[in-house]
Amino acid sequence: MKMKLPLALMVVMGIIGLTAYFMPHPTVQTANEYLRNTMFVIISVFATVLGLGNLIQHHITKIQRKGTHWRQSYTLLLGFLLTSVIGLFGGVTGHGILPTHIGTFRFDVQTLYMQVLNPLGASMMALLAFYMASAAYRSFRAKNGMALLLLVSAFIVMLGQVPFGQWISPKIPAMTQWIMAVPNTASKRGIELGVTLGALATSLKILTGIERSWLGGGS
Repeated sequence: MKMKLPLALMVVMGIIGLTAYFMPHPTVQTANEYLRNTMFVIISVFATVLGLGNLIQHHITKIQRKGTHWRQSYTLLLGFLLTSVIGLFGGVTGHGILPTHIGTFRFDVQTLYMQVLNPLGASMMALLAFYMASAAYRSFRAKNGMALLLLVSAFIVMLGQVPFGQWISPKIPAMTQWIMAVPNTASKRGIELGVTLGALATSLKILTGIERSWLGGGS
């Protein structure tokens, strides 16, 4: 029963979801909208609670075992606790039962998001640029013809994105635009087509019960 009931629910929900795309009947569309707008929200809430519980349990276990970078787990747990308390009792914009400002200093959820999370995200992206440049330097080595083509294309694209390329020749930005619009777009569409076909094949295998590894049994 533990295997058959989830499999039956998945098959039924999958067929309903597929039917809604091919059958514009009002009853089918209403049922599909109800599932998407109501049932999925309920499932998302449970999934969020489960995910947060697993996250907290993972970091508590990491602290107890003193795993790799276990001290950073204190930062995550403390930030999670403070943000949860402020969000639950202080309101999103600071209009709750918990005071979220001291004079002109505000620490409501909206302020934390705009003044803490956004700058941290921007800093992370800035650091990633250096990691990407380092990885590109190690990867772009002309070991063979294909690697040489990748190296030349990447050099033209990067040169065409900065004013220095325009100063060298007006043709460099035009070449950059052509590379991005024609070969790059063609390769992206090929990859997307392959991913779509793979997802379709996997979905059909799951719907027909051939693929059951998602149930946790392995086959």
